[in-house]
Amino acid sequence: MAAVPRLEVKRLECVRGDRLLFRDLDFELDGGELLHVQGANGCGKTSLLRILAGLSQPESGEIHWQGRPLRRQRPAFLRQTIYLGHHPGIKGELTPLENLRWIARLHNVRRGFDLAGILAQAGLERHLETPARALSAGQRQRITLARLLLQEAILWILDEPFTSLDCTGIDWVHRLLDRHLERGGLVVLTSHQPVRTEAPVRPLRLAG
Repeated sequence: MAAVPRLEVKRLECVRGDRLLFRDLDFELDGGELLHVQGANGCGKTSLLRILAGLSQPESGEIHWQGRPLRRQRPAFLRQTIYLGHHPGIKGELTPLENLRWIARLHNVRRGFDLAGILAQAGLERHLETPARALSAGQRQRITLARLLLQEAILWILDEPFTSLDCTGIDWVHRLLDRHLERGGLVVLTSHQPVRTEAPVRPLRLAG
């Protein structure tokens, strides 16, 4: 990555309905760093991630990317970002291969990508042609996480990426995180379990 990426959040406030989830939220994240957002259910973790991903608007405050307000460069920012929500964003009637082909048509992908090879890394080499609805929850989660190998992005925003995974799957995700951070990428994630990486992990606890 040519330039060291930087994400800055300044005095962010989030209100959902008539409830204040958080206010005056400030943090900075540089390339090679991971922000672990923690807190009880309903404290605003997913709302924060959706704001960072450009899917929701804050009540007030600003997000800066590479020193410039996000609102002035949203299309360019979105091309450099992957957001994986809490629920697998895949189509049940499609196979893993078909799901990744569909995703590849919609997003910025790595050069020379090999869909079968990516799914093999995800542990799905025996299920390339199986409809996703026939797979287990953990296998569907692996299809979703395979996007991290397919898409070209600097910032990963991941909502509970370890959901439904067994120990082997959790170890695989940690290897993906280590590789991305080693290359200078940024990660913002929520997780109810510890995050084990060789790179710096910065905790952010929301009080709710």
